[in-house]
Amino acid sequence: MPYSAAQCQRLEPSDFVYLTIRQSAHVLHITLNRPHKRNAFDAVLSKELAYALCHARYNPAVWAVVLAAEGPVFCAGADLKAFAGMGDPDPGSKIPDPKEAPILGDLFRDLHKPCIARVHGDVFAGGFLMIGGCTHVLAAEGTRFGLPEVKRGIWPFQVMATLSELMPARQLLDWCMRGAILSAEEAQARGLVTEVVSADALDQRLEALVAEITAQSPSAIRLGLEAWYGMSEHPENERHRYLHAMLQKTLQTQDAQEGLAAFREKRAPVWKGE
Repeated sequence: MPYSAAQCQRLEPSDFVYLTIRQSAHVLHITLNRPHKRNAFDAVLSKELAYALCHARYNPAVWAVVLAAEGPVFCAGADLKAFAGMGDPDPGSKIPDPKEAPILGDLFRDLHKPCIARVHGDVFAGGFLMIGGCTHVLAAEGTRFGLPEVKRGIWPFQVMATLSELMPARQLLDWCMRGAILSAEEAQARGLVTEVVSADALDQRLEALVAEITAQSPSAIRLGLEAWYGMSEHPENERHRYLHAMLQKTLQTQDAQEGLAAFREKRAPVWKGE
């Protein structure tokens, strides 16, 4: 992670310029707030997002993350002008520089906590580094999803890696080569979207999903997500050994002990996230 636990312990919403940060109960709400650039990410937005996600990972009080956006477009991808040195002047972000350049795909992969994307508007190009790394994507009807890089003489290299875990290879390569625009329903059929709901019902469905997820053991979910991504780092003949070790680790948590006690005592568990 580009920030240590000590570096991102403090989370002050006024320090951010391109993100709106709000914590409600055990949920950290992160909202992209660069609508004048269609929420395209530059070095500042990437840095702020990295800081917020690192805080979410290391803070035991955060059990889930909600990712949303201001303006008509959820995310248009990378701000190519900014990365070419023609971006906006320093906007005054107070977030410290990371020890290394943030890689958005890795940030979401290493979060190890549920992350729900509230997609109210279109997603293009590098925006998939965000929603592709989320555990759930709720999309409003009428939203569009596109990979237009090839039309500009570019290839979606990092996006390809993120989406390869969600889509069949032939569908993904065809999409990268043709740069087609998908509807929300088509994106759902290809595994990019969890649910498609009407724009009016988006917040209500989000609230219900967050409540359902945070009612479960945060420790079990955190370690389960760690194991899900950790499996790929082990040869197939060693994965069961690795997962057995993760099970033993999970059984040592206070949540596991509480869950077993609640089952015996026929009562609802009280999770601590520890």
